[in-house]
Amino acid sequence: MFPKVPDHHKPDKPMVPNGLGVIYVLTSSTYLFMLHFSKIVESNAPSGVSPALTLAVCILFGGFLGLLDDWLDLRWRYKAFLPILASLPLAALREGTPIMATYFWGKIDFTQYGWVGETFFYFAMIPLIVTITTNTVNQLGGLNGLETLCPSVVLIGFLAGAQPELRTLLYVPIVAYLILGFCNFQGRIFVGNTGSFAIGITMASYALIANIEQTLVISILPYIINSSLILFSFFLLKERAHLSTSHDQKLVSDHRRSLVTLISYKRPTSERGIVIVISLLMIVSTISALLVQFVSL
Repeated sequence: MFPKVPDHHKPDKPMVPNGLGVIYVLTSSTYLFMLHFSKIVESNAPSGVSPALTLAVCILFGGFLGLLDDWLDLRWRYKAFLPILASLPLAALREGTPIMATYFWGKIDFTQYGWVGETFFYFAMIPLIVTITTNTVNQLGGLNGLETLCPSVVLIGFLAGAQPELRTLLYVPIVAYLILGFCNFQGRIFVGNTGSFAIGITMASYALIANIEQTLVISILPYIINSSLILFSFFLLKERAHLSTSHDQKLVSDHRRSLVTLISYKRPTSERGIVIVISLLMIVSTISALLVQFVSL
């Protein structure tokens, strides 16, 4: 049912089904539509629209855009701006609170600037947060488990620090992505851009709905570091990150142009070893985000 692509980091490069992130999209959106229908989660948004409905629409947008990328293999210069489209439901439905809590600068209240401040929040800040989050998540991939385990860690952190009335939104999405993550870590499937786009937009959208943008930023610091290294290397050094295979079938790099190559720099490491190290970094950043969130309450 799904097109197969080679797993380049395996010795015999086996063909693996790709694009199974669509399962996450369909499962999560169906569950969220059911929540909206049952009115289990009440709305706090100015529009009165259920957050379950908003999150479902965002996931569907993200899944479609990722599927489009899987089909057309878009260049980065084009697909980097696709998440802006996925942020439209959040802006149009006026989801999220235009009062951002930050640990260092206190609360930033956009409403004090009237309609100009609220317009800036909904049509500038929200697209910026969604675009940065989705692109950084999408850039950290290529190894079995990176596209699934790391986002799962962040979502579990969101669940641990979420308001009780919003935790329900994450139950099925987390379970669905963890199941895909187990299969992905085993090298049996790839979620493709469909999965990475959808999960990135899930993270950003939920953070905006729950008003935990600060927690999101701290949790995805490893993603931000990885993207910063990639962009610095590409635009200033005109070089791309790549891995080589050592004689014992381990991965090694002679440069430090991404988080993956930084870990494997002149140190042959197994694919699973790299994924586990990055997942541990994600756990540390997520726990740090939760600690900051609890302290700033």
